[in-house]
This record gives sequence, C-alpha cells and structure tokens, in this order.
Amino acid sequence: MDVAGKKAVIVGGASGMAKATAELLRERGAAVAILARPASAGAEVAAALGGPFHPVDVTDFEGTERALAEAVAALGGLHIAVNTAGGGIGKRTLTKEGPHPLDEFRKTIDLNLIATFNLNRLQAFHMARNEPEDEERGVIIDTASIAAFEGQIGQVAY
Repeated sequence: MDVAGKKAVIVGGASGMAKATAELLRERGAAVAILARPASAGAEVAAALGGPFHPVDVTDFEGTERALAEAVAALGGLHIAVNTAGGGIGKRTLTKEGPHPLDEFRKTIDLNLIATFNLNRLQAFHMARNEPEDEERGVIIDTASIAAFEGQIGQVAY
C-alpha cells in the first residue's frame, strides 16, 4: 500500500512503537489520528503530527466506537489502523492467598482480546467504504507481546 495520502488511526499512539509508527506514517505522507488514554501524551503527539487526538479507554467499548468514528470523520476516511493498546498483570493462578481473582483476569482479557477484536471489527467497517486500490480497501495491524511464547510465571491472563 502506498502510504502517501492515506488516513491512519494509531491506537495507543502516545508512546513507544505506536508513536514511532505514527511519526513514520506521517513522514511518508499519511494523515494520522492518535487514539490513546486521556491522561497520556496523545494530545502532544497528535499536535506534533498535525493530526487530531481522540482520548479513549479501549475497554469502554461504546466509547471506543464513538472515538473511532470521530477520528475517521476528522480524517475523512480510514485506510490504515495500528492497534497497540494492551497490557497485563503478574499473578499466579494459585497463590498463598488463594486463587487468581477472576475480575483481574477478565480485565486483562477485555484489554488484550475483546478490545482488539472490537477495534478490528469497527475499523474494518470504516475501511469497507473505501474504493479498492490494488484490491485492498485498507490494512489493520495488531501488535502483540512476545509473552505468548516467552511469558513469565504468573502471566496466565497476559
């Protein structure tokens, strides 16, 4: 995909590899919107890139739908989506205090699995409106941690 002139949304784009990705896409001619937590540096990153910032907690699924729709409207479309939001906790399945709290496990699953799927389905919906270019309407890039293969003891949810 030729990046020049494309519209990109970077979720978790306030720092790290997402910020670097946003900067590279902008450098190559894409318009970029940053979606990140309200207390993050997302507004500053977006301003430096000349694009909009949309605060979002990806585990607020309805709020995510609104924030993404606002970002797509501000950009005038969506061709590239990069999703980096994620994280986890370190806790064994069974500790001396008792079993792993189910709510903590559920929060990690919501963040890393459900929120990512929610973003993907919504991003695909917006991209489906694009005219095909070289048989593509857009691209979605999801990042993941090496913890799936190199995880530490106590990262059962992560």
